[in-house]
Amino acid sequence: MTTEHQTLALILFSVFIAVTLGITTWVSRNRHGSAEEFYAGGRLFSPMENGFAIAGDYMSAASFLGISGLIALFGYDGMLYSVGFLVAWLVVLFLVAELVRNCGRFTLADVVAARMSERPVRIAAGTSSVVVSVLYLVAQMVGAGSLVGLLLGNSTATARTLTVIGVGALMVVYVSFGGMRATTWIQIVKAVLLMGGTITLTVLVLLRFHGNFDQLLTTAADRSGHGLRFLSPGLKYGGDWTARFDFMSLGLALVLGTAGLPHILSRFYTVPTARAARRSVVWAIALIGGFYLMTIVLGFGAAALVGPDQVRASNASGNTAVPLLAAFLGGGAGSTGGAVLFAFVAAIAFATILAVVAGITLASSASVAHDLYASLKRRHARQRSEVAVARVAAVGIGAVAIALGLLAQDLNVAFLVGLAFAVAASANLPVLLYSLFWRAFTTRGAVWSVYGGLVPAVLLVVLSPVVSGSPESLFPGVDFQVFPLQNPGIVSIPLGFLAGWLGTVTSGEEADERKHAQTEVRSLTGAGAV
Repeated sequence: MTTEHQTLALILFSVFIAVTLGITTWVSRNRHGSAEEFYAGGRLFSPMENGFAIAGDYMSAASFLGISGLIALFGYDGMLYSVGFLVAWLVVLFLVAELVRNCGRFTLADVVAARMSERPVRIAAGTSSVVVSVLYLVAQMVGAGSLVGLLLGNSTATARTLTVIGVGALMVVYVSFGGMRATTWIQIVKAVLLMGGTITLTVLVLLRFHGNFDQLLTTAADRSGHGLRFLSPGLKYGGDWTARFDFMSLGLALVLGTAGLPHILSRFYTVPTARAARRSVVWAIALIGGFYLMTIVLGFGAAALVGPDQVRASNASGNTAVPLLAAFLGGGAGSTGGAVLFAFVAAIAFATILAVVAGITLASSASVAHDLYASLKRRHARQRSEVAVARVAAVGIGAVAIALGLLAQDLNVAFLVGLAFAVAASANLPVLLYSLFWRAFTTRGAVWSVYGGLVPAVLLVVLSPVVSGSPESLFPGVDFQVFPLQNPGIVSIPLGFLAGWLGTVTSGEEADERKHAQTEVRSLTGAGAV
């Protein structure tokens, strides 16, 4: 990597950081410190603004760096992430968006606790939300380290470590001082930049092949070393039955996980009405759909133009495929055009990471303060005190994410996000759907549902090849692998639903018919919604 690349990229990094810190400073001067302002931005955003912010929250480093890298390395099988991430929004649109906006206030636990005994439900849902958020944050930290490692020529591990720490420090600043309003505007700016950069690269790739997508695929297959197998299922997930079950497990996690992500659910509270929440999702689907279609072009473009061998040599998991593609499209290594385009794409990727970690940190700190702290205090905390706890929680969550991010530097970011989706689908989605649609659901059922999905999901990840037993594991030198699949969703998601049902039917508690009726009317009509 040339000095020209480094200088341009660092200048663009600095510009984005300066702009976002300026937004945070401006917002912090105009806030009044209430919980509604800190968690939901005063509920003043329009559907279009919130749609862009949701897209900005969702189109993470996993999408921009990880998916394109997996397609560049594994062809057809890498596309599963693009398809799964997009199809998941149909679940959000038809089952979750409006109902969550009407029933809740700031967090997932608000929806569930409306019908149940608050304390045990809030502790369970809050714990689950923090675990999911930390897993998601780790993926962003890994993306940041890979990006700056490429920028600096992988010259020093210290530089990557300092980058991860710097990203963690910035996200704490954004959340602590700006709250939801600053985070939302940072997401909007980032979404516009990311869409602009992705469109530019997609057009340049297609121009290279004169608009002939078939020629792009054929060239990618030839360059891959796998021939037509590169364009068929099975290169990554078709070796044996274990790989096929992993494929199904991952698909299930991606499609069902989005509706349980805390930082996505919290976005529905930033608009004034449920109708606005639904319109936000429509805006988000339009942006996200276009983006994921373009990641397919970028992934196959990187395979055809850069080559899987060069991508793998730069980063074993493929996280640097898009920046390498940008440098090639601009004229190649050492050229001015390559330096400019690489720096532009690297800055957009870095902006993506900063914006997403801010949104996730805000959601998880809200869960700590609004759910865990308020419950453990045995009485509802005063709003100003709760906001102060949320700011302190942001620091602690940032520290944990930094530590885990440094540990997982060599894993693919899209793969890491797949684990977060699996935990969200196992622990959060069952309790959310049961609360909204099952009249007989009880407090025990809610608590069992959360822990019955969360504990198996985390335990199976710990006992999987992700953590030990293979050269690509977090701890390659040890082997305590018992569970053969890399993604636990195919086992843990049904367990979450089963535990919720079992807890309810074995509970001596009678479901409160009056509260259910109130929740049902509120969820469907918005009457009484905050």
